[in-house]
Amino acid sequence: MLRDGEKTAGTITLTPEAEEGLWTEEELAEPSLFVNKLTVSRDYAGQNWGGQLLDWAGDRGYRAGAKWVRLDAWTTNEPLQRYYLGQGFEHVRTVLHGDAINGGPRVSGWLAQRRTQEAAHGITDRTASPRPLSA
Repeated sequence: MLRDGEKTAGTITLTPEAEEGLWTEEELAEPSLFVNKLTVSRDYAGQNWGGQLLDWAGDRGYRAGAKWVRLDAWTTNEPLQRYYLGQGFEHVRTVLHGDAINGGPRVSGWLAQRRTQEAAHGITDRTASPRPLSA
């Protein structure tokens, strides 16, 4: 959670578990963290708070030994896809209805990833240090 005084400015959910059916076994073999949710209050729109949270995620992933920060977005949400591309993510592929890998339940997903790295994200991290990931 990103706070500005007493006000919540944004939140991000980062997990080592991928949503079933989107990523291949080869991709899942690489140590990665997955962004499940990223939300920034409209009061803070245009101030790059989402970018800071994504940089925090990349830094946290780097410290945990992850190679990638990965995410998915709705295939129809082109503005969000452009946002992630603008934040340095690379489009991996788009999984359409019926294409889910290993019979996953997901209807569709636009998949993207960005290498983890140390980052000066400007966020005071009060969470416990990340546990090392294993491949």
